[in-house]
Amino acid sequence: MAVLSVAFLFAFKVPVQAQQQEKGETLFSQRCSACHSLKPGQTKMGPSLAGIVGRKAGSVARARYSKALQNADLVWNNASLDQFLTNPGKKVPGTRMTVRLPDAGQRRAIIEFLNRQ
Repeated sequence: MAVLSVAFLFAFKVPVQAQQQEKGETLFSQRCSACHSLKPGQTKMGPSLAGIVGRKAGSVARARYSKALQNADLVWNNASLDQFLTNPGKKVPGTRMTVRLPDAGQRRAIIEFLNRQ
């Protein structure tokens, strides 16, 4: 019975992760891609978000950042991204980003998606 339970859990873990990744990708496309790219070096209105997790805020070459974000002592990680996406102006007063994502589930899906980029 224990072997069957482990096999059952494993069989559903991968599809759930794939669904979460797909949800994050869809939400990124809907909520972020108008201003941000996932291609390294491709700056739109906002900087590329490729490799954002672990990167210092305001550090992408040729991206147009506010002085506030350039001077922020901030490295992007799950917690800082969650706070920023909840209310960018509260996390970094003076930032140019005004889009808020109040839904915690949507933020989590997008952040998990960005972790895989």
